[in-house]
Amino acid sequence: MGTVITFKRPDGKDASGYLANAARGNAPGVVVIQEWWGLQDQIKGLCDRFALAGFDALAPDLYKGTVVPYHDTDSANREMNSLDFMDATTQTVRGAAQFLSKNGAKVGLTGFCLGGAVTIIGATKIPELAAGVVFYGIPPEQAAKPADVKIPLQAHFANKDDWCTPQVVDAFEKGMKAAGKSLELFRYDAEHAFVNEQRQAVHDREAAELAWGRATEFFRKHLG
Repeated sequence: MGTVITFKRPDGKDASGYLANAARGNAPGVVVIQEWWGLQDQIKGLCDRFALAGFDALAPDLYKGTVVPYHDTDSANREMNSLDFMDATTQTVRGAAQFLSKNGAKVGLTGFCLGGAVTIIGATKIPELAAGVVFYGIPPEQAAKPADVKIPLQAHFANKDDWCTPQVVDAFEKGMKAAGKSLELFRYDAEHAFVNEQRQAVHDREAAELAWGRATEFFRKHLG
């Protein structure tokens, strides 16, 4: 449904990503950020789904062409740890937001796992954004403090998550509340990465559909 495009980062360098356009011409935009596996077909499928829901969706390729097979957690971990999160967020992700906002459209940001952490960093660093939806990822506080979040956030977390643990989620929620920030937070009795239908071991269809409905409704409210 979508297509691979090249777009400019604020520093003038080229970045690439997968773009799926809504049927209407003046659609709001959503930037979609990958898991630690890279720009998998599952993420492209979510862009297609956002397009069907009425949003132009662009998933920037933060790993520049590297896609890690789902079984290879060592390689995924290596790729994630070698990613410059600040450069990825303030340049590549911001460039994607600028691309989607060029006709005056409002733009949101969403991401999964690694992309959830990037979404929170983006909420503090990217002025083009109007809203963000976080899926099971939180950056360390030195990368993005709750007090610095500039947009309304919605967040989806799994109770059986050993990476983005319930304790980490509780601390994030507490920090956002203390800072007086707008946060809708949902917890699901599911595993980390429960939205990813390509990973049958963790996919939870009921939780995924509930989260998807909440996310699209949130974006419609804040992006139009």
